[in-house]
Amino acid sequence: MPPLDRPALKRRAQELMLTTRPRVITVGLVYLLLCIALEFLRSNVMSVNISQTEAMNYINYVSQGNYEYAMRYLEGMAPPTGAYGIDLLLSLAVSIVTVGFLIFLLNSARGKAAGYGNLLDGFGFFWKIILLDLVKGLLIGLWSLLLVVPGIVAAYRYSQAQYILIDDPTKSPLQCIRESKAMMNGHKRELFHLDLSFIGWYLLSLIPLISYAVRVWAVPYVYMSRTLFYERLLGRNVYSYSEPTYPM
Repeated sequence: MPPLDRPALKRRAQELMLTTRPRVITVGLVYLLLCIALEFLRSNVMSVNISQTEAMNYINYVSQGNYEYAMRYLEGMAPPTGAYGIDLLLSLAVSIVTVGFLIFLLNSARGKAAGYGNLLDGFGFFWKIILLDLVKGLLIGLWSLLLVVPGIVAAYRYSQAQYILIDDPTKSPLQCIRESKAMMNGHKRELFHLDLSFIGWYLLSLIPLISYAVRVWAVPYVYMSRTLFYERLLGRNVYSYSEPTYPM
């Protein structure tokens, strides 16, 4: 396989973002709004409202050296046990919707029927998505125990597992991870450099006043570029432009 032509791949990603129907940019906006809504619910479920009096009581217990009582007092103000379960479910929903967005991007890149409904397609095999996230997180976490760099390498090694699962949901999470490892052999540096080329967008997205506006373009742009990278690993031509096909 010839070296990655990064500028050409990113140009193709931009073309797809502006020419597909529905537009990648608009579906990306819906995806971002869904994620923001889910994260808002998570923050509300796990929020703790502490009055000034309660805060002063806690400070007094600590200043008096009554740490055990202070901790019990703080635990009494923690969210209820059920809130942690709801928070977990909302977090998993974000992962599943993200897979749905990847499904939409793959369909758009391949000229297949794509639509807003793709955002919910991940719920059709959500258990596989959850298990894959757990296994990936565990493996990357174990590699990270050695040092930061092995953890980063592991993250790139398993980066194609979600796409592989999308293409064949009958595969097990471990099978997807093994295939991603084989697929990324000799290509981890290419994907790292592709991600690094978006550093300017990442930095802009951290500026409070414009962060959300930047993400409306940057998130679909990065995800589409990564999707085309996967297509290239499958041996497909991702550089030349061809008019996508649309459903009648």
